[in-house]
Amino acid sequence: MRSSVLLVLPLLAACATTPSGPAAPTQQPRAEPPPQDIVTAPSSGGFIAPRVMNLPGLEGVIGKNETALANLFGPPRLTVKEGDARKLQFVGPACVLDIYLYPLEPRGEPSATFVDARRASDGLDVDRAACVKALRR
Repeated sequence: MRSSVLLVLPLLAACATTPSGPAAPTQQPRAEPPPQDIVTAPSSGGFIAPRVMNLPGLEGVIGKNETALANLFGPPRLTVKEGDARKLQFVGPACVLDIYLYPLEPRGEPSATFVDARRASDGLDVDRAACVKALRR
């Protein structure tokens, strides 16, 4: 008798009623990102002079201001201002030239301190002095 009851139990479970229609999707509670604290970089309170690039072939660029560079290469394709710093971008068939200008003294006029050059086609680095020479008017 016991074994027959054990055989009938699975059959009875199969006869249990199920809700009709599609099952309602269960909504998972949305995980909110944890609140983030805004951290401000500490200020030194004083002026920090930039490092100035000193490579052969860049003597005519390093130390020049924005006007002098525009006279040398024409109007920049891109001018980015961030605080008292500037980035000027000059473009030609040979290369893309990025010149970074920073003030050399507190409240001074930004002047070229760093130069970067790359090919426009694939972004690979090229010789900076050669790019300067190719873009000069």
